[in-house]
Amino acid sequence: MHVRFSTSKSLPIVDQDEEFLGVLSGMLIDPDTGKVEGFYVDVPSLMGNATLFCTALDILKWGTVIHVLDRDVLSPAEDRIRLQSLLEDERTVLRQKVRTESGMYLGVCKDVQFDTNNMKITWVFPKRLFRWGIAIPATEIIEVKKNGILVKDPVLPKEEEALDPAETLEKLQDIADPAIGRPV
Repeated sequence: MHVRFSTSKSLPIVDQDEEFLGVLSGMLIDPDTGKVEGFYVDVPSLMGNATLFCTALDILKWGTVIHVLDRDVLSPAEDRIRLQSLLEDERTVLRQKVRTESGMYLGVCKDVQFDTNNMKITWVFPKRLFRWGIAIPATEIIEVKKNGILVKDPVLPKEEEALDPAETLEKLQDIADPAIGRPV
């Protein structure tokens, strides 16, 4: 299933017994591969909300609620040794400026769409001020840098030659059925 992060934010996280664990609050994307490594979850506690981390591998089912095995899959992101280099990396996908190879500014990446089966981003959605820009397929991303996302220049359609109406009419008449009389 393809979902946008903006529509998934604040989805409830439940365990197999349908016990509420928290709500989805953020996501961690590998800028080199576009893989969603996991999600941040706001978990209510006595001292307010704690933000814990759930890897993408721990998600059992994605729907109107997100199902995980149990409460033990949630832990601080800093406790995940495999993710340390990614957590320290200053390159992000969300909230990054998006530019083309030729330097044209497309906006700031405010949302992504990802596939919940393989947990890879499929589209990025830049926004300029209050307007959404054109969605960009993840396959068009060249590189995610510290200061922005570099995407391929858009392929512009070829301009068609202007046709002369009189010349076109003559060509059509030449190929038309000779049995049909020509207008005078």
